[in-house]
Amino acid sequence: MIIDVWSDVVCPWCFIGKKRLEKALEGFEHKEQITIRHRAFQLQPDAAETVPTKKLLADKYRVSETEVAAMQANVCAVADGEGLCYNLDETLSGNTFDAHRLLLWAETIGKQDELLTAMYSGYFESSKPVFSHQDLCAIAESIGINPVEAMNVLESADFTDEVIADCNLANQLGATGVPFFVVDMKYGISGAQPLEHFVETINAAWNEKD
Repeated sequence: MIIDVWSDVVCPWCFIGKKRLEKALEGFEHKEQITIRHRAFQLQPDAAETVPTKKLLADKYRVSETEVAAMQANVCAVADGEGLCYNLDETLSGNTFDAHRLLLWAETIGKQDELLTAMYSGYFESSKPVFSHQDLCAIAESIGINPVEAMNVLESADFTDEVIADCNLANQLGATGVPFFVVDMKYGISGAQPLEHFVETINAAWNEKD
């Protein structure tokens, strides 16, 4: 069984959703027969520069940065409940296209999930940027990926078509945001739903499979 997960590396709910999916699978009898596949989704596909996330959110929702800080504090509290230690005060926002290209390449060397977790942790827990080639290579190197190989991928056009295809498929499936989970292309979970919802959906999909 395949679980496709559309996410963006700068989406705080995506890391939370990832943790909840993993917890749901911990108690699943057939866990070893499930493949989790990262799919690319861009929250800001037209971003041309990096800006402070607080400013971006304040402009987007037409609220003050103080109100943004309160929103972020709520997200941090939820993350804490999943064993994550978010620090959103100094995060930046920007274009994540190259991050997704590197993640899709990492799948070919068996490092995709580890790299995604490192990107999430670096960005949300340590306020590390994930936008420049140097940023991404540093994160890749931290989990044992050869930084020269990573840079070669980033300086090429490799996996460009795959990222675009993932984003287009998300649109076709009706995803307007992330995280977005699809089990065997039949069952969808939109958002970082409670753990129980993941358990129920995975069990339902497995039972139909049999």
